Amino acid sequence: MAWCILNSQTPARGDMNIFAESFAVEDYFMQQARLNGQEVGAVDSTVAVGNFLKFIAQFSNAKSVVEIGTGSGVGALWLLQGMPADGVLTTIDSEREHSKITRNIFEEADIAVTKYRVITGKLIEVVGKLADNAYELVVIRAAVDLFEIVHESYRLLKPGGLLLIDHVLSGGKVADPTQRDPESIARRDAIKVIKEDDRWACTVIPIGAGLLVANKLN
Repeated sequence: MAWCILNSQTPARGDMNIFAESFAVEDYFMQQARLNGQEVGAVDSTVAVGNFLKFIAQFSNAKSVVEIGTGSGVGALWLLQGMPADGVLTTIDSEREHSKITRNIFEEADIAVTKYRVITGKLIEVVGKLADNAYELVVIRAAVDLFEIVHESYRLLKPGGLLLIDHVLSGGKVADPTQRDPESIARRDAIKVIKEDDRWACTVIPIGAGLLVANKLN
């Protein structure tokens, strides 16, 4: 029997994060939206997370999707690519500038106005007005009022619907218990409440700044 002994001279493994982020390619409008977001300090999905959003939208045939925390529209563009032709995306942000640049990039990309709603307002108030059991997919990117928005997301989703929380690990800060800033605490608490709630089945995926995926069981 032959044995393979690893030592300090064994070549280092490749960087999985770099590989994942380079697996998909953003189109011109996604790249432009990302640049717009950098100018205004918007929080957007990474390329790997965006591609995952597209995959999930396609896999679940999600016709009704809510995105909470629009950013510059990068995530929305990925979602729209994965949604069926008759799907409608509702994307919500508290920053008027974010909504403006998102509408502009949608217009540049020639996306029909019947495919989306861009809403500006206090997130928890807008989410609270959305219909019960009406959506196949909810994506949360904002940390503000996260605990309350997670609670509302259960109400919004149809049975079997999916909840995705982007940036859920804050790029690693959530995994560090010494990090006690409000955003890290909010995301840490959101993970805990979903994990301990038997109405959800969930997992955390370490791509981008961290992604939680939860399935509404009933």
